Amino acid sequence: MFDDFGSLFLVICFAYGLGSIPFGLILTRLAGAGDIRQVGSGNIGATNVLRTGNKKLAIATLFFDAGKGATVVLLAHHLTSTALTALAAVLVVLGHCFPVWLKFRGGKGVATSLAALAALDIYMGVLFVSVWLITALVSHYSSLSALLSMLACAIAGFIVLDDIMMQVAILSLGALVFSRHHANIGRLLAGKETKIGTKDI
Repeated sequence: MFDDFGSLFLVICFAYGLGSIPFGLILTRLAGAGDIRQVGSGNIGATNVLRTGNKKLAIATLFFDAGKGATVVLLAHHLTSTALTALAAVLVVLGHCFPVWLKFRGGKGVATSLAALAALDIYMGVLFVSVWLITALVSHYSSLSALLSMLACAIAGFIVLDDIMMQVAILSLGALVFSRHHANIGRLLAGKETKIGTKDI
């Protein structure tokens, strides 16, 4: 639909631009809950929004953060090439994690990564959700659930998928999520990580 350079430019702008919209921050402010960056972990994602005590707000944040991941990937899939679709998946999560509007201090990319993965390959999405739920039920750690889910998808991507660009995209998403959870990994190893349902970090 577009020439190669035009497609690349539009994918970069649209994927990063939509990904960088901080829905958690916007929704909490609109709801009169203040600046989510001053609550709990200071993260703008749904898990931290839940610490405000407003479950509906957390669900809405989850919906919009996931929605931007799916929207970008699905549009790229229909309008561009497989390579650009894979790039779009990485860029939308990159935008969420490092939004220019918030001095590159964004979320951890879990919900957006899940949606992007599901849009790339529905089985990756199913695998992510399955591993997350099982880990969460057993450990009660949201961070561990996200990390193991991404690890499972990264491994499965190289076993099941036969497209190198998709494999690289999934591996990149995993690297992003792991890098954003470095503090959580430290707390998990030290036995000090916050469990699901705990308001204080």
